[in-house]
Amino acid sequence: MSWSLPPLLHHLPPYLQHAILLLSPALFALALIAVKRRLRSCEADTSLAQSVSKARATPPSRIFNRSTHEPPSRTTHGEPSDRERDRDPNMLERVKQPYDAFLVLDVEATCVQGAGFDYPNEIIEWPVVLLRWRDKDFKGKARELEVVDEFRSFVRPTWRPQLSPFCSALTGITQEQVDSAPSFPEVLDRFRRFLEKHGLTDPQSGRRLTRFCFCTDGPYDIRDFVVKQCFISKIPVPVWLTWDVMDVRRSVGEWHAFATADADRGADHRPAGAFPLPRRVTLSIPRQLHALGLEPFEGRQHSGIDDTRNIARLVIELARRGWKLQPNTSINPNRRWPWMGRRGRVLEEYYP
Repeated sequence: MSWSLPPLLHHLPPYLQHAILLLSPALFALALIAVKRRLRSCEADTSLAQSVSKARATPPSRIFNRSTHEPPSRTTHGEPSDRERDRDPNMLERVKQPYDAFLVLDVEATCVQGAGFDYPNEIIEWPVVLLRWRDKDFKGKARELEVVDEFRSFVRPTWRPQLSPFCSALTGITQEQVDSAPSFPEVLDRFRRFLEKHGLTDPQSGRRLTRFCFCTDGPYDIRDFVVKQCFISKIPVPVWLTWDVMDVRRSVGEWHAFATADADRGADHRPAGAFPLPRRVTLSIPRQLHALGLEPFEGRQHSGIDDTRNIARLVIELARRGWKLQPNTSINPNRRWPWMGRRGRVLEEYYP
């Protein structure tokens, strides 16, 4: 193809005419490439619009991956897709979880009718459910907890060995069960071996090998009952019992307050499972299960192992909903009550 200048450019100097003639083929080629790219972009936009219109007209149940015959509900990294999150408000992204294991504990202790929390309770049941992450990634993000193991032992009281009728009726624990049980120091020794078996503490030094957190219903189990029992048993509170403790009742209350913060949303916009609760009521385990939309309490209330298993259900559900599980309760191993005398002696004048 030969190129010639239009008549309007003949008045230009010869060197400019020569330069224009040299550059004209290149400029024409660039313009042609730009036009082709624009045409391809328009075709892609049209195709995308047609696909979106078709997808909107197709019921969700009929959208599937032809190679796997499964709904495309997950991304390649296992996270819920945007479409899945839109369908279920509870499908939250995995959050970074600072702890690797959770020891759910709900002790049962001696009691008499009418006595308050200052009573010198002795632990008579020590049940624990161990939870670990099933899906924790290298960034520390996770949502799925599973039960790994359980530990349970009755404990023989020493200050007041005879259980009150009120205590037996409340807990379901019989006198025969505690009479044949080991003492509290012996139970702690067995539980220490349980921790070592699962790689939580070092058998030689006792130091923590992985980050674990105790989970209790309210602050009382370790803050009050364990500290009292260690005083009566004349032993120090084990250091691994004072590290990190999460009050599950408090965490459920915080989650529920967060999930129902907008009072104007109404039932249609309330996150699934965020059921309304009466104000200024104690969040018992059954009420917590209701607040999270879980099935009712399983087992016998005030049975230590059954309480512990239901609290574990709460912890698992909080994790599934993307709630960060972390300590919220401080423990003072040197706490004292008026009935505490010297060297583990209970002053009888307080509770004759």
